[in-house]
Amino acid sequence: MFTGIIEGLGTITKIRPSGQGKRFTIEADYFLDQTKTGDSIAVSGACLTAVVIEEKSFEVDVSPETLSKTTFGRAKIGDRVNLERALRFSDRIDGHLVSGHIDGTGSVKNINTSGNAVIFTFEVPESLSHYMIRKGSVAVDGISLTINNCDKMSFEVSIIPHTVKLTNIGIKKIGDHVNIETDMIGKYVKRFVKENNNDDDKKEGKSSVDMQFLAKSGFL
Repeated sequence: MFTGIIEGLGTITKIRPSGQGKRFTIEADYFLDQTKTGDSIAVSGACLTAVVIEEKSFEVDVSPETLSKTTFGRAKIGDRVNLERALRFSDRIDGHLVSGHIDGTGSVKNINTSGNAVIFTFEVPESLSHYMIRKGSVAVDGISLTINNCDKMSFEVSIIPHTVKLTNIGIKKIGDHVNIETDMIGKYVKRFVKENNNDDDKKEGKSSVDMQFLAKSGFL
């Protein structure tokens, strides 16, 4: 489990075949103190297991599923990636709960500035935007962000200078692809609503779950 608060950046230094997947070697910009083989590290939002650890570098195996669902299928040597080690129970949760299980990818649609903030608009498929709401949470390349606005095919976020400096979002260009993890609470709510619609309601085109029911159940 992660928080979406990026610790720092790393660079992919090696990519080689590993069975049906690939093995990446990543050089962190900082020492990986108290990190050991078998620990989970979110690499641009994807939860990966460190199979080799050296002072500032580590190796991870990337499965075919991860390659197909994330930007790692396009990865190349020299790519800069966001790094976050797993949450400890004693840590503050400054972002939001992030599982590290990527739902899909999006692309940078537009970049503007507003005061000291950089406004990014990301294009995403409707299968992802369905879980997004205004002022809700989303993880973009592992970065915990708040959604300013969203529609069926895109969403907008404001990036503060500190995040631009600390993460790879500062080097993204229009058209670049990013990993997207939607808010897990939204996924649970959707399933809850779906499973609580009974057969009679479905036949009549009605839902047994409405805004009043969600409010009583503590979702609103």
